[in-house]
Amino acid sequence: MKQRGFTLIEILIAMAIFTLIGLASTGLLTTVIDSNDLSSERFEKLQQLQRAMVIIERDIQQAVPRPVRAEGETQKVVMAGGEVDDSDGDGIGFVRGGWHNPQLMLPRSTLQYVAYRLDEDRLERVYSNYVDNVIGYEPKTRTLLENIESFTVEFISPESNSDDDDLSWSESYQGEALPTAVAIEFVSKDFGLIRREFALTAGSA
Repeated sequence: MKQRGFTLIEILIAMAIFTLIGLASTGLLTTVIDSNDLSSERFEKLQQLQRAMVIIERDIQQAVPRPVRAEGETQKVVMAGGEVDDSDGDGIGFVRGGWHNPQLMLPRSTLQYVAYRLDEDRLERVYSNYVDNVIGYEPKTRTLLENIESFTVEFISPESNSDDDDLSWSESYQGEALPTAVAIEFVSKDFGLIRREFALTAGSA
């Protein structure tokens, strides 16, 4: 029996089919790669958010009732919140303890002045090696998060009745004692509205 070869049309059809399969496979691979890139980017942003929240929580919960000196004068306020530190939204500034200094090898104390503010769309941590204002020394700034649309800080005064089920939050604070609690709230373009509330056990100190 004589074998019949492929006609030109059959060969062209087969080539077209293989080409379509190749294009489909390439498109699928590209989609998988793009999806993987998006997942990696999302994961990195989530890690950045988690690191920022750990830093904020550590600072606030280690706040101490220690006022700062500015231009040679001691201030009475130990925590300031609201429109402070040139923030585009709310801001908060205070002294925290527990700044690690092994065997006091570094020329500084274990206290540190820190502040949080919104600069354009960046949530920044402002900090200083010295608790009190030193002439000629500029505080350092670290960007914790980007793509932040708003930043709000709220407080519960130490004078509030802890037995009251409806404790009211205040949007500003200038206290000679630490507040009972601090809440931070911000809107992220990546994660939406985020709010955290922190209790300060030293609020009555």
